[in-house]
This record gives sequence, structure tokens and C-alpha cells, in this order.
Amino acid sequence: MREALLLIRPAPVPGDRLSAVLGAALDGRATEEICTAQALAVWGGAGGLRNRRILFAIALGECGMNLEWCAMLAFLRGCAGCLEGSVGAVLIDGAGELYTKSAAKELVFAANLAGCAFVGQPLVEGTGSLANFTVQAKNAGTGLFEAYQSAAHHLADRLEAFEFPHRESPRLLALHASSHSTSNTMALWERVRGLLGGISVTEVGLRNGTLSDCSGCPYTACLHFGERGGCFYGGVMVEEVYPALRQADAVLFLAPNYNDALSANLTACINRLTALFRAVRFYDKAVFGIVVSGYSGGDIVAGQIISAMCMNKTFFLPARFALIETANDAGTALRLPGIEDRISAFAAGIRTALLKSEQKETL
Repeated sequence: MREALLLIRPAPVPGDRLSAVLGAALDGRATEEICTAQALAVWGGAGGLRNRRILFAIALGECGMNLEWCAMLAFLRGCAGCLEGSVGAVLIDGAGELYTKSAAKELVFAANLAGCAFVGQPLVEGTGSLANFTVQAKNAGTGLFEAYQSAAHHLADRLEAFEFPHRESPRLLALHASSHSTSNTMALWERVRGLLGGISVTEVGLRNGTLSDCSGCPYTACLHFGERGGCFYGGVMVEEVYPALRQADAVLFLAPNYNDALSANLTACINRLTALFRAVRFYDKAVFGIVVSGYSGGDIVAGQIISAMCMNKTFFLPARFALIETANDAGTALRLPGIEDRISAFAAGIRTALLKSEQKETL
């Protein structure tokens, strides 16, 4: 019998919309609940947040804020390892049309650094109007609110059922658009790669200038090509990335910070995954990243990978999924204080997430 779900829900308000959604999502499930930052700190200090299945449920006001959640977030950002071994999912209910997804991304990033993994597509969000459920409601023949409740219930099901898909001989696909000779990102990757014994690595470069971005083909056209393992625009995505990704157990983005954003080629690559995504879901594949900034902003780029690959494209997010560093001149990344320890820890995290031989006791 599984342990009760841990519900982290700041400042619940009796009768609010989130209560009704949670009622549908958690019906028949055993739960424990944390409602204040003070209680969260007590649980964290006693080790009670580790090795749990955690549903974060947050109601946001019109301004996109929840003050009790802000205090909880501050605790999570300072509690390295307090969520070790846990797996999470997120339910955000907004009073307005903005901030639900940005609040979720901020939450997932902080909790992931604290040791929490996340299921693929871990977010169910309800905007003020629930217009984001228009398609789901139409497909199910229900109202918007009923579609919202159904999505929340399905999320709780997936959270309870999640297991790390460890492999005997896992495969990792590394994607980059950088120069091996000058890139700090690639220098870190080469050091990490040397520590991934037992994992088969395929590396695909996207620097040849022929990678066209997605042009938003009609859904039926995108589905048609995706079901055949292709895309209308062909090229390196169809010839190399799609086949490698189908076989891979994880994908790693080598992502230097360009203007506080993923590089154009990596962005185009993610956009072009949509055709394959029409035909294949990636719940059993992990996503990792190596992010290097010249000055600052690594969290922004890491957050973009979380949003695009975990929240949207359904890859699951292992704990501490990204190695995030700041290095400017070529070669400086490998001279950063403590970098060898961080490289070793990151490589060990990849191995733990993928290799059956290093599987620890699961939830």
C-alpha cells in the first residue's frame, strides 16, 4: 500500500475553486497536508519531505501572488536536499489570465534543486476564465470546470503511479549548437561524458545552419508527418534527431546562455519536436541540461528547458536536472572553484536516474 500523498497547499480558503478541484483530484486518496511556511520548515527539518509523492497546489490572486507560498518558496530555495528522493506534480489555480505557468516554473526549479524529481507534464493550471481548457472540454464533451477537475485527477493518478524507468543499458542523446574548441559548455560536457560509463551516448550538433524552425503547419499535416516519423521540413531533425530520440532514454541540452535565452538552434529543435510529439509521448524519458552563462541568468535558461521539455513535451525531470555555471572567457569553466565536485555530482545524478545497476530504494 502506497504512503499518503503529501499535499503542500499554502493558505487554503474555504469554498475557493481550488478546494473543489482538489476534492475531485484527491477523492479516495490518503493525504497529509502542509499549509504554512512554518509547518513546511518543521517537516523539512525533521526529514519529513524526503521520499514522498508531493502535490503542490497553489491558488494565485489577480496579481499572480500568494504570500504564504512566497514564504514557502523562500524555504525551498534555502533547504538543499530537503526534498531528496521525492517526486512532485503541480496544480496552479489563477484568479487571472497570467502568471500560472511562470509561478509553476519557479516552483519546479526551486524544488528540483532541493532534490525533487517531477513527472512528465507535471502541471495542471486553471486560468481565471479556464479558457485554457477549451480544447479538452470540447474533446471530452464536458464543461470547462469539469475538464479542469478531470485533468487534476489524472495528474494525481500519474503522480501516484510514477516509477523511475531504469535501464540495463540506457541511451542518452546530447544536443548542442556550440563549438567544441571554444565553448565552456562543451568543455563541461566532455568532463561529464567521461563519467557516464555504462550509458551509451549519441551527440548531435545543430550548427550547420540548415535547421529550419517550426512554421506552425496545420495540426492534421503535423500529425500526418509525425506518425511517419518525419516533419515537412526534413533535415537534421528527421535524419538524426528523431531516430536518436526515439531510441534514447534521456536527452541532455548543452545550453549556453545567449541573451537570457536558449540559442536559436536549440529553440528551433524543441519547436520541431512537435511533429514527433504528435505521435509519441515521452513520459518515460528524462531531460537534463548543462547551462553556462557569461554573467548571470542560468536559472532563466534552465527554466526554459523545464517549461518546454518537462511541462510541455512530457519528459520527466530528475532531481537537480541541470548543471548551471557562470563562466565567461574560454576555458574558465573548468577552473571554477569546486567545479570537479559539481561535475561529479551531476554525472552521478544522471547515472542514478538512468542506470538500473545504480537504482536505489524507490518510493
